Amino acid sequence: MRVWIDADACPRAARDQVVKFALKRGLEVVLVAGQAVARPNFACVKLIVVPSGPDAADDHLVEHAVPGELVICSDVPLADRLVKKGVAALDPRGREFDERNMGERLAVRNLFTDLREQGQVGGGQAPYSEKDRQAFANALDRILTRLSR
Repeated sequence: MRVWIDADACPRAARDQVVKFALKRGLEVVLVAGQAVARPNFACVKLIVVPSGPDAADDHLVEHAVPGELVICSDVPLADRLVKKGVAALDPRGREFDERNMGERLAVRNLFTDLREQGQVGGGQAPYSEKDRQAFANALDRILTRLSR
C-alpha cells in the first residue's frame, strides 16, 4: 500500500509521522511537490517533483493514486476529486474526507474563500499544534488499519 502526500502544503511533523507509520507497517510513501522538498532518507520514501503550474501536483495525485491508497492533503477540491475516485484522503490535522462530509467541506471552503476575497476575514489556519499532531496520528492509524483489511 502507498501513502501519497501533497508535500507542498503538508507540515513536516505530519510528513514525519507518516514515515514512522510507513517504516513500522512496511508502506511506501510518495511525496508529490511542485518544488524540491526535504525527503527523509529512507528507501520507502520517494519524491516526485512535478512541473510547476496550477494544480500540477494535484493532477498527479489524482492520476496516480488508486482506491485502497491514502492521500494526505489540505486542499479540499483535491480531496473531493480523490474521494470521487474512491481514494482515501486525510488532512494533516486528522480530519478525514469522505462522501458524507465533502459537500459541507467544499461549502465552508468556498465561503471562506469568498470572505477573504471581500476582505471580511484574514489570515489562515492556526499553527500546527501538538493537538493537531495527535489527532492526525490517531486518524492515520485508524485509516491505515481499515485500508489494510
